[in-house]
Formats: sequence, C-alpha cells, structure tokens
Amino acid sequence: MAAGTVIIMVLLILVVLNIILLLLYLSARRTPYYVVYDEETKSALKRRVLNLKEDLESELNEFDVTEWEKTLEESIEEEIRDL
Repeated sequence: MAAGTVIIMVLLILVVLNIILLLLYLSARRTPYYVVYDEETKSALKRRVLNLKEDLESELNEFDVTEWEKTLEESIEEEIRDL
C-alpha cells in the first residue's frame, strides 16, 4: 500500500516537472535570441564603438607605467604600515 502511494507521488511529481519544462521550452522558443537593428542604429553603434576605441588608445598612449608602478608601491607600503 505504501509503495503504491510512493510510486503515484513520484509519477505526479514527474508529470508536474514535465509540464514546467514544456512551458519553459515554449517560452524560450518565443523569445528571440538576437536583436535586429536598423541601419541607422547599426551605424550609430559602430560610431560609438570607434569613438570608445580611439579614446582607449589615446589613454593607453598617455599611460605612464613607471608612474603607475611608483604609485602602486607607495600604496602597498602605506597599507603595510597601516597593518
């Protein structure tokens, strides 16, 4: 008697899980995996990326490694002193 009840409960749980998985699958199929941009948006995004790339390259050229290392060493020494 108890074994039959356990089997029925397991089957019921499996049916509910299958329904949930089916709903998730259908939901995922309806949701697009990509976004289609119009030409104006594409060109605006390309310009923005190019501007960010140029800004990053200019900052990289201006970056002084020795000054950064010096600042980092001072910061580490200060942290050690605070301990």
